[in-house]
Amino acid sequence: MEPPSARIMSTATRLFYRNGILATGVGELVDAAGVSKRTLYQLFGSKDDLVTAYLRRVSAHGTSGERHLDRADLSPRERLLGLFTRPPDNVDYRGCPLHNAAVELPTTDHAAREVIVEHKRVVLAKIVALAAEAGVRNPELLGRQLITLYEGATALSTTLHDYEPFDSARSAAEVLIDVDSTAPAGPP
Repeated sequence: MEPPSARIMSTATRLFYRNGILATGVGELVDAAGVSKRTLYQLFGSKDDLVTAYLRRVSAHGTSGERHLDRADLSPRERLLGLFTRPPDNVDYRGCPLHNAAVELPTTDHAAREVIVEHKRVVLAKIVALAAEAGVRNPELLGRQLITLYEGATALSTTLHDYEPFDSARSAAEVLIDVDSTAPAGPP
């Protein structure tokens, strides 16, 4: 049997993603994990601390689209476009867990906000670096455009319960990459 901390974390990961952070009560969480509230508080301190640990775990693993950014077997362009790969059909897809948490935790003083912001900055930096590797003229601008498309695709896909936004975003990303790759150089 898994240790209590692992059971709590795997249960929190499942319930926070499926039901939302605010909608998941401590009672439901401990019942599903098979632990006491005392155990949860001894191991994690508070629900807010558990939320922060959950988001650190999510950030460390990345989302399915983000994992394409690290694939050495793909060209930089393919890695950028991999962001817009439809999620697998065998998962109950509810968008980006970090974005969902940002929506649920709007106060800037929550410790989990730092995890969310840092994760998004790291992803943006990876995209910008890959855009530079792909030889685009303005990797910083393209990076911001691609992360905006990606965030929009994940959010709209969640709202509509439809993966088509990934296809639309990928088409737009292809155009943006191609235009930035073939744009004439600026004035000398």
